[in-house]
Amino acid sequence: MDYVSLCGIAVGLAMDAFAVSVTNGAITRRVTPRFALKIAFCFGLFQSAMPTVGWFIGKAGEAFIRSVDHWIALILLSYIGIGMIAECRKKKGNKICAYQKDIPPKTLLTLSVATSIDALAAGVILPSAVGASTARLMAVSVLLIGLITLVICYAGVFIGKKFGTVCSGRAEMAGGIVLIAIGLRIFIEHMFFGG
Repeated sequence: MDYVSLCGIAVGLAMDAFAVSVTNGAITRRVTPRFALKIAFCFGLFQSAMPTVGWFIGKAGEAFIRSVDHWIALILLSYIGIGMIAECRKKKGNKICAYQKDIPPKTLLTLSVATSIDALAAGVILPSAVGASTARLMAVSVLLIGLITLVICYAGVFIGKKFGTVCSGRAEMAGGIVLIAIGLRIFIEHMFFGG
């Protein structure tokens, strides 16, 4: 198995989840290790689960997954981002948006799915990309992807908290814009650059 390629794939797949982790760290009032672990675990779990599903679907489902993954990511991330911006504008009486106390489970689940859709498609090609030809090697691959995502996202929450403190209460507005931008980037990449 080619571990260098696998780590590269894992880091690449984790970048959207990292950006969302930074956003959540920035808009949360009190970031604790437990809060960061909750977000990181969720993203890591989905980044592991989606390639596994993709592997089971196999080549038969690759074309379908690639034809809709960017639409799903765009819709989910835009929906959450627009909701954050609208919420911030509602609270804007004092000209500074309030921080959230915690991330609702439904929102965390939606973000986890939206940021791991590309991992579903990657699961189809993962065995040939890193030489994980058996179920055991595939299991090692997806566990490593999940672990790398967990570590990156855990750090991202604290990086976001630092960023959010610097930006005062405007972090929620910025976070919404970032989520929409991630969704648009995924969409444009797939539509125009064949990502």
